[in-house]
Amino acid sequence: MLHNQGLGFGLSTAPIMTNAKTRSISAENPKGEVGAGGKEASNLGVGRKGRPCITLQQGETVTLMEVDGPGVIQHFWITVTDRTDKGYFVLRDLVLRMYWDDETEPSVEVPLGDFFCNGFGARSIVNSLPIVVNPTGGMNCYFPMPFRKKAKITVENQHAKEIGGFFYQFNYTLVDELPDEAGYFHAQWRRENITTAAKDFTILDNVKGKGHYVGTYLAWAALERYWWGEGEIKFYMDGDEEWPTLCGTGTEDYFGGAWCFYEKRDGKIVEVPYNTPYLGYPYYSKTDTTRSEIFGEDSVPMHGLYRWHLMDPIRFENELKVTIQQMGHNSRALFERTDDVSSVAYWYQAEPHAAFPALQPVEMRWPR
Repeated sequence: MLHNQGLGFGLSTAPIMTNAKTRSISAENPKGEVGAGGKEASNLGVGRKGRPCITLQQGETVTLMEVDGPGVIQHFWITVTDRTDKGYFVLRDLVLRMYWDDETEPSVEVPLGDFFCNGFGARSIVNSLPIVVNPTGGMNCYFPMPFRKKAKITVENQHAKEIGGFFYQFNYTLVDELPDEAGYFHAQWRRENITTAAKDFTILDNVKGKGHYVGTYLAWAALERYWWGEGEIKFYMDGDEEWPTLCGTGTEDYFGGAWCFYEKRDGKIVEVPYNTPYLGYPYYSKTDTTRSEIFGEDSVPMHGLYRWHLMDPIRFENELKVTIQQMGHNSRALFERTDDVSSVAYWYQAEPHAAFPALQPVEMRWPR
């Protein structure tokens, strides 16, 4: 049964006992060793919260977790002191990478904040099933991540200064074996600071092999007037060329909303953010929270949206490409838009995976 192998655990299987071994890695037990946690000393003495966090030096890549398998990462939590100087947030200056088994190229390469559906370098509450972000900046992931030989997770500090107060904990289980059909978790970040008119934004491309797509996060900064979300998402799979097998009906439709997310409140039409287990629109702001202390509150409208295909995974046998249109409506007609769009694609697949495009340099990742 899957729950015996660290997968498929839930409320209905909570009473079932297994032979899997629970382990945890944090700054208090960086190797997840048996009986080795919490040994460091604080001003209160040995074993009294002596090493709850680490400092990331500027330019440093730190290995947060490296363990042998087989096993499954079942939950991890990260928070960071993200205001280091002049009000700038660092959530896009830290890069999270994950490697499975013996691969040298990461299966996950995403700015830390965007991985947890906190784009624009700003913090927001996310209340979904696989990703949860609680006050204040407590970032949680519940995507199960199987590994057969090894799991390695790193974070790179590309910020201009060192970052103190980086806290983390990875909870995982070690098992005797994993089912052959268990795929490996992947996530990839992309951005176009200004999209091209009438050309669909690419969320994911060049995926080769068998797998299923499980989620999308978009951080969309609207650079033109009027409604921005008429564009349709498209999934090209297994030989699709000019036309996709799956095509949505509009951006807000794909994220489970309707009619521009608008409601009339106090005589004004306003966007209404929301969080649900499988889809949400948790972030809407016209305030540049990363620099408001310096430049005031003027900013382009920013929208953060997530959609989890956990109940309706997009299955593919050989290849997958995902795109979305930038299309608006001005109450008279549709029009092609150019906006600032960032994305994270989340999927499982068999290894090996195709190489990712080069991650943009840090200055190209900063929010507009």
